[in-house]
Amino acid sequence: MRVVTAEEMRRIDGMAIKGHGIPGAVLMERAGTCVAEKIKELFAPGKIIVLAGPGNNGGDGIVAARELYNSGWGVKVLMPFTEDKLSADCLLQLRTARRLGVPLEFRSKIDSKDTHGALVIDAIFGTGMSKPVAGAVREVISFINASGCPVIAVDMPSGISSDTGEIMGEAVRASFTVTFGLPKRGHLLYPGAECTGRLFVADIGFPRALLDDKSIICRTTEKEDVLIPARPRYSHKGDFGHVLLVAGSRGKTGAALMAAKACLKTGAGLVTIAVPESLMDVMQSRAVEEMTLPLAEAKGGTLSSKAVGAVLKFLSEKADILAIGPGIGATKDTEKLVKEVLKKTAVPSVIDADAVNVLGKDFLKNLRQPFILTPHPGEMARLTGAGAKHIEKDRIKTAISFVKDIISGNKGADCTLVLKGAPTITAGGGEIYINTTGNPGMAKAGTGDVLTGMIAAFLAQGLEPVRAAVSGVYMHGLAGDMAASKTGFHSLLASDIIDAIPEAFKSLTEGAASH
Repeated sequence: MRVVTAEEMRRIDGMAIKGHGIPGAVLMERAGTCVAEKIKELFAPGKIIVLAGPGNNGGDGIVAARELYNSGWGVKVLMPFTEDKLSADCLLQLRTARRLGVPLEFRSKIDSKDTHGALVIDAIFGTGMSKPVAGAVREVISFINASGCPVIAVDMPSGISSDTGEIMGEAVRASFTVTFGLPKRGHLLYPGAECTGRLFVADIGFPRALLDDKSIICRTTEKEDVLIPARPRYSHKGDFGHVLLVAGSRGKTGAALMAAKACLKTGAGLVTIAVPESLMDVMQSRAVEEMTLPLAEAKGGTLSSKAVGAVLKFLSEKADILAIGPGIGATKDTEKLVKEVLKKTAVPSVIDADAVNVLGKDFLKNLRQPFILTPHPGEMARLTGAGAKHIEKDRIKTAISFVKDIISGNKGADCTLVLKGAPTITAGGGEIYINTTGNPGMAKAGTGDVLTGMIAAFLAQGLEPVRAAVSGVYMHGLAGDMAASKTGFHSLLASDIIDAIPEAFKSLTEGAASH
C-alpha cells in the first residue's frame, strides 16, 4: 500500500474535488460516517466526547458525533476554538449538528466530569500540523492522555507530524486511528506509530487512480511484495548462487556463523566463510554445511590487508555474491581490505556492519557493482556526517537523500539502502519501502548479521538488489515475529530467528509472487 505525506494527501483530496467533481462535503460525510461505523464495531453504545478542531478534521469529527448521536450514544462535542475560526465545511457540519440537537460547546478547558466513563474522539488537527501544539489545546491533549480514556483519532493523532511521526510539542496517544484513503508516513514512523495505536484505513471514495499514483514513491512492504525464488525440481546447488561471506574476527566468530547459516536457510546454494586463519579450528568445528576460506590476519585476530588478493581470486573464480562486514572490526587493515575488494570486484555486494563503518559516501559513488548497504542509525550517522538523532527524526528523508546522492554521483552502479531500525526503511529502484514486520525482541546482538545473510541469499538466487533487500527485510521480521511468539520479546535470540526461517517461508509460499 502506498504511504503519503500531508502534501500528497492534500493533492489527492484536491484532485478528487476539482478534477473528479466529488464535493468536499461529500468526502467529509463519508469520513465522519466511517469513523462512526468503526466505533460502533469496536465499542458498545455509551458516552462519547468529541474534541473537534476548526478545520476539516473537526468537521469529520462532528459528522461522526452526529451519526453516533442518531444511533443513541451519549454524545457531546467540545471545541477549544471560537466559532469564527471554523472552516466553511466545518461550520456547515456544526450547523447541521446543532439543528439535530447534538450537544456542542465552545470551551478551552476539559475536566474529569467530561471524561469520566467516556470514549474520546480526537478530531482537533488531523494531518494539518505545521507548528507545535501550544496553549489551551496542549493542556486539553495532556489532560486526555492522563485520563486513561480510550481514544479514537480521526485521520492522524493530533500533534503528530504526518510526514515524520515527530511529536509536535504534545500529541494525543490514541488507542485507534481511522485514516482515509492511504496511510500517512507519520502513522508508521516512531514515535507517531506508537501514538497511532491500531490503524484502520477507510475507503471514502477517492478515485483508485489517485491512490495508485506512481509518483507516490513510499509504500509499505506486504506479503505480496516478497519474491520467493523459484526452486525447479531439475536443479543443483550451483543454480542458487555461491556467497562469499567475509566476516568474523577474534571474539566475533558468531557474527560470521549466524550470517552464513541464515544465508543457507534462506536458500543460497553455497556459502563460503572467509575468516582470519587463526580462527579456522573454531570455524571448522562449528561449520557443517558451510565451507571456509582462511585469510591472512593482522595482530589481534582481525583480517589483514594482505588478504585482498585471495578474496579477489575467490570472487573471480567461484563466488556470485559478496557479503562483507559482520564482525570484522574497524581497523586500518580491514579498512584497506574492504576498500580494495569493493573497488576491484564487479560482484554484487551486501555491505554491513564494520564494512560500512570504514567507508564514506565519496568512495561509494565510485563503485561499479550493484551493492546493498545495511547500516543501523549509528553507522548511517558516520556515513552521512549527520547525528543519529537527526537521522531518526526523518528516516525516510534520510534514506531518499542518501540514495539519490550516491546514484547521482557514481558511474551507474545500483545502490540500495537498508536503514535498519523501527521500522526498517529500504530505498532503491526509485521507491521507498517501510517494513511492516519485526518486534522489539529483535533489538539484540546478532540479528543484523542474520539479516545480512538473508539478503545475500535472495541476491544469490537471482533477485534484483532492491527486491532482494525488500524480501530479506520482510522475511527477517516475519521470522522474528514467529520466533517471538514462542520465546517472548525478552528471550528472543538471533539464532531463534534463523530457526524460524523455514516457518516464514511456508507462510509466504501461498499467494506470494515468484521469481
